[in-house]
Amino acid sequence: MKILMVCLGNICRSPLAEGILQDKAFKAGLTWSIESAGTNHYHTGEAPHPLSQKVARLNGIDISQQRARRFVANDFAVYDKIYALAGDVMDEIKRIARHQFDPAKVDLLMNELYPGKDMDVPDPWYGPEPGYHEVYKLIDAACEAIIAKVNTHSKSL
Repeated sequence: MKILMVCLGNICRSPLAEGILQDKAFKAGLTWSIESAGTNHYHTGEAPHPLSQKVARLNGIDISQQRARRFVANDFAVYDKIYALAGDVMDEIKRIARHQFDPAKVDLLMNELYPGKDMDVPDPWYGPEPGYHEVYKLIDAACEAIIAKVNTHSKSL
């Protein structure tokens, strides 16, 4: 299973989502590949935001080796599932992917926790550290729901 987490700049939310889901998948014995991207190019090649790295590290996850990259239309051919971290990100994914957009492969991450609610993970970029902790909690809960769904599904087979 190849999963892509997407936010705007690929330095705050999606690196956390990549690190959190990869950690949970590994601990669940799943051989998933989780990566992340951003819909803009402003931070291409940069490491995750220092506060995203700090919050991840406080939770036992090292995201310091990740580097920002831009989402491209071909990501629909490469990944099994693409999670947008907010509605504006979903709009940009559609715009970038154009005819390669596959609605069966993409969803808002928070719909894993709150199906059909189309909730955003807020962008902590402009705020102080507590916002990064709140974002971590939201992403962690959604990633836990993804793992629980897979575990429930595999037990029913």
